[in-house]
Amino acid sequence: MFAAVSAPLAAVTDKRLEDVCGQDAGFFCREVLNRTNDRSLAELADRLLGTTLTIVAILVGAIVVNRLVKRSVRRGLRTLHSGAVRERLGAIRRRTPNALLETEEISLRAEQRINALTSVLRSIASAVIFAIAGFLILGEVGLNLAPLLAGAGILGVALGFGAQSLVKDFLSGLFILVEDQFGVGDIVDLDQQTSGTVEAVSLRTTRLRAVDGTVWHVPNGEIRRVGNKSQHWSRALLDVEVAYETDIEHAKSVIKRVADELWQQREDVLEEPEVWGVEQLGPNSIVIRLVVKTRPADQYDVSRELRQRLKEAFDAEGIEIPFAQQVVWHRGERSPQPAGDDQA
Repeated sequence: MFAAVSAPLAAVTDKRLEDVCGQDAGFFCREVLNRTNDRSLAELADRLLGTTLTIVAILVGAIVVNRLVKRSVRRGLRTLHSGAVRERLGAIRRRTPNALLETEEISLRAEQRINALTSVLRSIASAVIFAIAGFLILGEVGLNLAPLLAGAGILGVALGFGAQSLVKDFLSGLFILVEDQFGVGDIVDLDQQTSGTVEAVSLRTTRLRAVDGTVWHVPNGEIRRVGNKSQHWSRALLDVEVAYETDIEHAKSVIKRVADELWQQREDVLEEPEVWGVEQLGPNSIVIRLVVKTRPADQYDVSRELRQRLKEAFDAEGIEIPFAQQVVWHRGERSPQPAGDDQA
């Protein structure tokens, strides 16, 4: 009996090995057949040990790869927020006010964006990894994968044609999150048609609330251009009109004084205001431009405060804020001359 079990591997011919274990003979089937020369026992060992261990190995490998991919996704997305990307943006950051470099608001926004992207990419990666593992397991069980893959391909093409807009929305939403085009709380203008404050950003749609309270739901695939009015910093742009009789230098000094006072009193004004000078010679007034750099989305409040203070300062300094004027010439009808005057 010992001699039978320890028979040399050459005791079984290649033809019999292929007949019992198939063209690609498994390790356990080949070993058991070589040592026992029993067909039933070799097939049973291949089915119980070989296939089972292979399936277990595929599952373990899929789980390990899935965990590694999840860690890599999280680490890679955090690298987008710091490290090499920050080095490339170093010149821009050096010109950015200190108040905007490391605020809790920006850090929280980046963390929310990373969490959203991590969840989506992890789900996609897990679906792909375990789908491949499932096909490998079905192949080990003995199912013919060719018809299954062909059917899945046809179904995928049909779904792709039927859901083109949905896929477009998801891809656009993914790029919006990755590139940080806008986020919750930003004031944006979409194609100069829809504007408002961003309330939610998902992979399929973006939700905006307009100034009048209207809520807009915009599919991400329909967004062609985005004007973000509150990313990193904002700017209050005021065109102040004065009458043509006004001393321009005096008006500029008053505007600068009012803006500097606001700068010293409010933390949301980031830099010293600048009076750029005469912007336009209008039909009724001279336009002087004032620019003030503010925190994100604070430009509107700063502009309203500046207009009120400028009105009070102009009244105190005697500077006229012009209004539209029009000169009207009234021509009356000529009275008829007496007939005697014509004869004279």
